[in-house]
Amino acid sequence: MQHFPIFLHVANRPLLVAGGGDAALAKLRLLLKTTGRISLFAVAPLVEIEELAAQGRLTLIRRAFQPGDASDAALVYAASEDDAEDARVAAIARAEGALVNLVDNLADSQFLTPAIVDRDPVVVAIGTEGTAPVLARAIKADVEARLSPTLGTLARIASPFRHRAEALPHGTPRRAFWAAYFGATGPRVHAIGGDGALIPALESLLGQHLTAEPAKGHVTFVGAGPGDPELLTLKARKALDAADVVLHDRLIAPPILELARREALIVDVGKQGFGPGADQATINDLLIHHATQGQQVVRLKSGDSGVFGRLDEEISALDPHGIGYSVVPGITAAAAAAAAIGQSLTQRGRNGSVRIMTGHDVAGFAEQDWKALSRPGEVAAIYMAKRASRFLQGRLMMHGAAADTAVTLVENASRPDQRIVAATLRTLPEAAADLTGPAILLYGIAPRNAAKALPNLPEAPNSSGPMEALS
Repeated sequence: MQHFPIFLHVANRPLLVAGGGDAALAKLRLLLKTTGRISLFAVAPLVEIEELAAQGRLTLIRRAFQPGDASDAALVYAASEDDAEDARVAAIARAEGALVNLVDNLADSQFLTPAIVDRDPVVVAIGTEGTAPVLARAIKADVEARLSPTLGTLARIASPFRHRAEALPHGTPRRAFWAAYFGATGPRVHAIGGDGALIPALESLLGQHLTAEPAKGHVTFVGAGPGDPELLTLKARKALDAADVVLHDRLIAPPILELARREALIVDVGKQGFGPGADQATINDLLIHHATQGQQVVRLKSGDSGVFGRLDEEISALDPHGIGYSVVPGITAAAAAAAAIGQSLTQRGRNGSVRIMTGHDVAGFAEQDWKALSRPGEVAAIYMAKRASRFLQGRLMMHGAAADTAVTLVENASRPDQRIVAATLRTLPEAAADLTGPAILLYGIAPRNAAKALPNLPEAPNSSGPMEALS
């Protein structure tokens, strides 16, 4: 991020534009939405600019920008559409302590003007750091369509009521109150009774929440999938958005953690095979501690919580304390790996079942029904198989598995650094030797040629809204 997004206080502060043409007029259209004091410097401005000045919406100064003009200004736009003149204006503005933007000159500008969705006082700013204005406009159109025109009214009327809502405990109870107002009560009441009905509705809603039973803590076990944030379920995203605390595994991708509320406590409780990490008793204690404080806890596990995720142990720790829980399933690595190589885990005429196995467990390398697995046509998805690759090879071949049985290793399934390694049982240990990321072994199936050549296919454009214009 080369430009840090902020909202600058400009109420009653000088906002200056140097230039009188189309570029200047475009900037004026945005500045006129503010309560700043706008002055424009131009010898021969457009008629539209003169009309705005005649209406008293800006001060028109019919001369070139000079030293001293920016001495107390918040912002200066150099918009003369002449590179030399814009550079001169920018030099004056910088010397006098004002932030300056040179129109169509990203490199020399101190700030950028984003695309804006205006639901005053709710403002959404969309920036692409100057690289893709058409993308910013498409996103703006998408957001405009999603936000009700009454949203600003709801926020404006709610603002002076905020101190009243402080009677509710901080955290989940207060968030629940505002969520009910903005998500249901406010829009419904406004549609029936208009602006005047909103304050009585807020008072009634606050009374209901003050007399309600205190919220109980809850633990939601969320499967985060194999790593691609777009593979999260809608229910998983909602749980992250509502969480006070997120306890996550080591393999959770950073973009997924970014989806949690900024105010949420994020705790890494990851365990590493044959390495350091939080022990299970510590994780159980953290779940119990936060939930008994009335907090909404998300236990975020990679893949699916119910597949080698110690889900049963953690639920059993909650039960004696009467802590409620729910489970949000996720896409497990076996499904993501099979998708990556363009194969089904089951296939008519080949295998009517698939084994989901682990290469090692708490006791060491894990023993399985090797005789059954060694039969032709058998398929297995083997987790934690890297260190166990030679053990797996030995056990399977000892029980009659053919040395040329196809095996596929998928490292970092679904992530940008995904890697597919096709091998056979004979070459399995060598194929696994240089893997460094989390990998799953698909025993009995090989990649399709297309998937092997193009493991990460380009995403199809969204055809359901304004974004399709980008295709």
